[in-house]
Amino acid sequence: MQIIPVIDLLNGVVVHAKKGERQHYQPIQSQLTDSSAPLDIVAALLKLYPFMQLYIADLNAIQKTGNTHYKVIETIAKRFPQLTLWVDAGISNNTELSIWQQLNICLVIGSENFANIGNYCALNHQNKNFVLSLDFFTNGYQGPIELLTNTKYWPQNVIVMSLANVGAGQGVNGDLLSKIKARTPEHNVIAAGGIRGEEDLLQLKKMGIQGALMATALHYKKISTEQIESLAQ
Repeated sequence: MQIIPVIDLLNGVVVHAKKGERQHYQPIQSQLTDSSAPLDIVAALLKLYPFMQLYIADLNAIQKTGNTHYKVIETIAKRFPQLTLWVDAGISNNTELSIWQQLNICLVIGSENFANIGNYCALNHQNKNFVLSLDFFTNGYQGPIELLTNTKYWPQNVIVMSLANVGAGQGVNGDLLSKIKARTPEHNVIAAGGIRGEEDLLQLKKMGIQGALMATALHYKKISTEQIESLAQ
C-alpha cells in the first residue's frame, strides 16, 4: 500500500484540514517541525520517510479566492525532483487546465468542480494522465452522478475523498470505499479522510485499497517510519 502525504495550502502556509470546513482551517501545528511554511513541511515529511508522491491541495485555487500557489508548487517541484506531485487546483475548465499543465505535476481533477458530465468531458484530458477525486462532503457526493457510477470516465488512479472525515480522527468510511472498490478491480482506489494510523491502513490494505492520503496522523506521529515501510511491502 502506498501512503501519500498531503499538504493543504491556504494564503501561503500549510493549514490543518478538518471536516472539509475550509473557512475554519488554521496553520498546521506539526510535531515534525515548528514551521507551517510549505518547503519546511515537505522537508519534514521526507525526513520521516522517503515518500515518492505528495498530494497538494491549493485551497486558494479551489475556492477561487486570492492568489493561487502556482509559484510555491513550482518551487516544490524543483526543490524536490524525486517527488511526483498530485495537485488539486480546483480545475473546472480548459483555461485553468492549460495554465497548470505547464508545471511538472500530475493534476487531480475533483468531481465537486463540475455541474454535469459534459463539463468534465470537455476538458482536454491527455490520455487520462490525471487523477480523479470523487468528492464526498457531509451532505454526500458532489459532482455529476455519471462520474460516480460509470467507470468509463475514470483514469487509472481514483481518490475517494471523504471530506467529512478529514482531520476528524474518526476512522475511514469503509462502506463507501468497499462499494467503490467493488465496481472496479482494475483501477487503483486511494482512500482519503479519517485515517488514524496503522490499524486503519491495514484495514484498507485488506480491502484491496491501493493507497491512502494522510496528513494529521503523520504530523501527530500516529504512524512510524517502520510502519510506513512495512505497509509499502
